[in-house]
Amino acid sequence: MKPFLLLSIRAEPAAADNEYDSFLRFTGLPEAELPRVNLVRDELPPVDLDAFSGILLGGGPWNASDARETKSAAQVRSEVAILRLLDEVVERDFPFLGACYGIGTLGVHQGAVVDRSSPEPVGPLSVTLTAQGEADPLFAGVPTDFAAYGGHKEAMVTLPSSAVQLATSAACPVQAFRVGSNVYATQFHPELDLEGVCTRIEVYKDAGYFPPSEAETLKERSRAVEVKHPMTLLANFVSLYAR
Repeated sequence: MKPFLLLSIRAEPAAADNEYDSFLRFTGLPEAELPRVNLVRDELPPVDLDAFSGILLGGGPWNASDARETKSAAQVRSEVAILRLLDEVVERDFPFLGACYGIGTLGVHQGAVVDRSSPEPVGPLSVTLTAQGEADPLFAGVPTDFAAYGGHKEAMVTLPSSAVQLATSAACPVQAFRVGSNVYATQFHPELDLEGVCTRIEVYKDAGYFPPSEAETLKERSRAVEVKHPMTLLANFVSLYAR
């Protein structure tokens, strides 16, 4: 089988390693079939799409909608490479799944409005599928209403004309969308379980998502909700596109 490629934007080892372990676990892939590139440390080399089954882009502290002058050199460099990659991904309708930062990046690429008007607090979210989401194979086995973990400063507020909306939530208009038949993005994190969200709360408690004093409260709030359905998207993605 051709491997899948994971692109990571996490500088912090605890968060980056937990993210990778989570993607491995919920995709069911061994490490040899899920190589990763950490874009904070390394430049994205040219990607031969024919060498891969699909591409995954994880989330992190970067915001696609931030002014260029506020972005780090690594973010500016990486976004040039990601947008160039998305040109080919969208043109070929190549399997792609972006989470959190991925929805902002794909949204910007497709001409959507992405800004800070619809943030959600770190922790459990209530997500609802649209009729198109209910019929989409990526969401096979996922109920219409389900709990997920997330937390973000920016979000899509308008859907690009090229896209199909797949999910929404009360605070965030676009929780998931699709371009073409095979290019997906979610605002929530399909790789996050309870251990993962608690790890990220601890790692990012000084990153401006919430007052550091609220970290333990957010962990307790996360423990109070059972999150079991979003991970299905990762298994479905591999099942649909492994080749």
